[in-house]
This record gives sequence, structure tokens and C-alpha cells, in this order.
Amino acid sequence: MSIKNNYSEKIFSYGTLQYEAVQLSTFGRKLNGTQDILTGYHLSQLEIKNHDVIETSGTATHPILIHTGDVSNEVSGIVFDISPQELQQADEYEVEDYKRVRVQLHSGISAWVYISAK
Repeated sequence: MSIKNNYSEKIFSYGTLQYEAVQLSTFGRKLNGTQDILTGYHLSQLEIKNHDVIETSGTATHPILIHTGDVSNEVSGIVFDISPQELQQADEYEVEDYKRVRVQLHSGISAWVYISAK
């Protein structure tokens, strides 16, 4: 009997969710994904204060997306297939400076992404 994976959600990662250590800590597995591009955002940096997140990622400086609406702004990243439960686990990993929104990627894929909450 085969076990069906329920990877019905897509998440676009441009930062620490690409790190194997973060994936193993957050999801308990290494994710496989494909390259894609998000337009209308630019990449900035955020100083993380949460000790657990710093310990998991290995760094206190994390990238963060700022919405510009300018189609000439592009950010490269990876789209991962995850389960609804793993999406909730990603929410728990991200600090309050981020919010999750649905976006359409250059490929046409609709995915969740974490952007600046401000």
C-alpha cells in the first residue's frame, strides 16, 4: 500500500526556508523545489531578534521582501510543494515581521510567500 503525500500547497522561498537545516528543523524533511521568479518586490534585510530562529537558520540577518508593485523588480527563489500542515509549521517558524500572502510567480504558479508585515 502506497502512502499518498498531501503536498497541495506551494510556497516560494527566497531566503532561509531554502536552507537544509531550516527545512529539517521546520518540516522534518528536505524539500525539493524548482526555480522561479517573483516580480513586483525587492529584497531587503531584517535583523532577527528571536533566538530560536537565529539558532535554526545560523544567522541573525534574514532577507525580507518589500512590495513595490514595479514589474521591473524581480526576486529569484524556489517553489516548494508542501502539505497544509507544513504550511502551518512555516508560519510558526517565521517571526512577526513577516506575513504570508498568495502571489503569482513568473511561471504562472500561484504560491504562498512571506513578505514584510509593515
